[in-house]
Amino acid sequence: MKVLVTGAKGFVGKNLVESLKNIKDGKDRTRPNLLIEDIYEFDIDTDINLLDEYCKNCDFVFNLAGVNRPKDVSEFMSGNFGFASTLLNKLKENNNKCPVMLSSSIQAKLDNDYGKSKLEGEKLFFQYSKENDVKVLVYRFPNLFGKWCRPNYNSVIATWCNNIANDLDIQINDPTVELELCYIDDVVIELLDALENKEHKDGDYNYIPCTHKITLGKIAELLKNFAEQPKNLIMPDIPNNSFEKKLYSTYLSYLPHEKFKFELTSNVDERGSFTELLKTANNGQFSVNISKPGITKGQHWHNSKWEFFIVVKGTALIQERNLHSNEVIEFQVSGEKLEAIHMIPGYTHNIINLSDTEDLITLMWANEIFDKNHPDTFYEEVNNHGIKKRL
Repeated sequence: MKVLVTGAKGFVGKNLVESLKNIKDGKDRTRPNLLIEDIYEFDIDTDINLLDEYCKNCDFVFNLAGVNRPKDVSEFMSGNFGFASTLLNKLKENNNKCPVMLSSSIQAKLDNDYGKSKLEGEKLFFQYSKENDVKVLVYRFPNLFGKWCRPNYNSVIATWCNNIANDLDIQINDPTVELELCYIDDVVIELLDALENKEHKDGDYNYIPCTHKITLGKIAELLKNFAEQPKNLIMPDIPNNSFEKKLYSTYLSYLPHEKFKFELTSNVDERGSFTELLKTANNGQFSVNISKPGITKGQHWHNSKWEFFIVVKGTALIQERNLHSNEVIEFQVSGEKLEAIHMIPGYTHNIINLSDTEDLITLMWANEIFDKNHPDTFYEEVNNHGIKKRL
């Protein structure tokens, strides 16, 4: 299949083209029945003479070209309606009846210059379909967001992500205003579905099945929380397919290079160090523990808190003693074979570096964030009690 993408350098175009390339090059194997032979990229700076060749050979057209922020309102009609007319005429001249997709907007319902130009483009496509017996797919996109969207242009999310990532102020006139938003990856999934004749349609119009409605105030709150993560280490809830997850990915794409990394605070003493890596809102925290040669750490127990210990470098002996039966369970573990060991509530436990020369490095996960006002951690040595069982 040969695919023509107009507006290929725009926000949607760039994301779509990269996904098409992944399929074409065999990097994305999730669509085995979709075979991409060529991708024709057309934009405002492309040689217009190439359009004729592209319209002659293509098997599908994504018309994403359009004008959002012209210098003069007259450019709305020429950029949105005018180019659509040129494109369809080229297809007719080459007797190419391949399917054609049109990127329209929910603003086509509104009485403004942009909306009027989009509406006229829609009418043109529907007329073209009727007169030439050609499949057209007209999408009225809501507000779109995601990576590579230009800030300070026509997307509040792109602008706010850019500003907050760069420690700039944002302006909120009315935090209660609700937007209907669609994530760029969901748009691309639908457009690829269209290539496989699996598009979603309601009446005359096609649509993206996954959208999100959210207020400006909530968007601002989320973005400010994301910006605090390198300081407090708390990763907020980002459920699968949620707006929060998609917004966080979008926010990160606007980080300046110097913010790609951030320092972690280590608690260091003669025994080694302990460093918190990541905290989650509802699923505990991750830490890394470094023990010097021959050092024993831990020697405490918890009522409700529990943990995983995973030795990633060195060799250790982990001991756990039941406080009431005094039975001691031992595990010898090594970075040569990664294993996760439960630290059970009601068992005092330790970890001993068995090496005389090398540091022991252990990744630890606890089921809750450490709360200094309720640590649920009580000193109690493991040894000198009970019968040992080595596992």
